[in-house]
Amino acid sequence: MWPVLAALLCLGLCWSQGVSTRKQTLSKPIIWAEPSALVPKGMPVTIWCQGAPDAEEFQLHFEGVLFASGMPKPTVPRCKADILIPTMTSRTAGRYSCSYRSGGRWSEPSDGLDLVVTGMYDTPTLQVHPGPEVTLGESVTLYCHLETATSMFFLLKEGRSSHVREGWGPVQAEFPLGPVTAAHQGTYRCFGSYNSHSWSFPSEPVELVVTGDGNTSFSLLDPTSPAAAADAWEPCAMNTESGAQKEPPAAGPGAAGPGGPRAAPGGRLQEQEAGTSESPRCHVSGAQGKKGTQSAHGHWRPGLTWV
Repeated sequence: MWPVLAALLCLGLCWSQGVSTRKQTLSKPIIWAEPSALVPKGMPVTIWCQGAPDAEEFQLHFEGVLFASGMPKPTVPRCKADILIPTMTSRTAGRYSCSYRSGGRWSEPSDGLDLVVTGMYDTPTLQVHPGPEVTLGESVTLYCHLETATSMFFLLKEGRSSHVREGWGPVQAEFPLGPVTAAHQGTYRCFGSYNSHSWSFPSEPVELVVTGDGNTSFSLLDPTSPAAAADAWEPCAMNTESGAQKEPPAAGPGAAGPGGPRAAPGGRLQEQEAGTSESPRCHVSGAQGKKGTQSAHGHWRPGLTWV
């Protein structure tokens, strides 16, 4: 009788501990970039990681490899840690993720943050056919053209609920829209590239105006955002749709190589770009860079979601 009772008691305790462990699952951290995940070459960007309020340590990964870890800085909320990249280059462009430790347990990795460097190639041209002013229900096609150093194109529409579309072509990609609605109205730009993390300069903006019956005053543009300038453009949140051409060509010159940010003592990023020796400072204390394991996460960056 006693062995049976002991076995039942042990089973109950094990079940209770399992329930308790499940209840204590750490929340998934959030990762983002400021001021934007699209960063002009040579400009600074800060990567932030936010965990639970009682987070004790943070880890930051680049392309699945751990290169910085440490405790939250006293000058920022305990649930956050940040790392500054003072000079954006193709070597610091790529996919980042983070995790945090609390109560002796590590959280799951955050979603991936795709950091993109712009200004790596010449400026493309963006044209709209039949014209920038169209009637409700009409079909429109935007053409992004760049003669050199590209085989991939990105069309971006400004605004917190705007879209990013990806297209392919040796010198040009077509982006059909329509039948257009008031939601298509807004400002568009395009980029050329050989890979998804190093883009050209942005094209000049094209303002698409939709006229006709219905609520044509509705726009996905964020009224609180400042007017975009050709030399200082910061896109807001965007979703991604596939472009008109589906099959990607082979990577060409200018594609990102296997190099990237590397760990340095103190959790500081170290540039591998030729002629660059300054290391970004890391806003964590006691950080240690070391090898880590590959982490699985989606193709995501704040405001930019690939499909």
